Parts: sequence; structure tokens; C-alpha cells
Amino acid sequence: MLRPHLPMRPAWLCRICAAPWPCPAARLDLSTEFHGHTVALAFYLATMMRDALDDTYRLGGRPDPTALHARFLGWLSPTRRPRRTEHH
Repeated sequence: MLRPHLPMRPAWLCRICAAPWPCPAARLDLSTEFHGHTVALAFYLATMMRDALDDTYRLGGRPDPTALHARFLGWLSPTRRPRRTEHH
């Protein structure tokens, strides 16, 4: 059985591959686990991002919110919305 790529806190590195979490393998696992529930996945990742921000502050660091957003949420596919039809 494969071991899951979970975060090691407070460093927020993957316990398996030591890459910044969510690593590529964790992203694949999360996409599979939350298949069809993209809002729930985004909410989960936003919560994890907030925990990472808190942990970094607690350790005396200065987190970069833009970089953390890209890391935790930036890989999610944007929701496809129907195009608005313009009436003339």
C-alpha cells in the first residue's frame, strides 16, 4: 500500500518526498479524493493555507500570502462558467 503524501507541520513539507506541500503527488491524491467536489477541495485547501500562515507566524517567520495562495490554491482549475450572452 502506498503511503499518502501528507503535510509535516509546522514546516508544511511532504512527509514522503519533502517537497512543499501540497506536492504533485498530494495534488493528484486530493484531486482523486475530492473528485466532483471542487468547492469542498478549495475550502479544505484554503483552511490548510490558513494553518500554514499561522504556523509560519508562530515560528517567527513572515509568510508570503501570494506565494502560499499560488501553492495551495493556484493549481486548482478555475470553475468554468457559461458565457454571458450580450443583447444588443
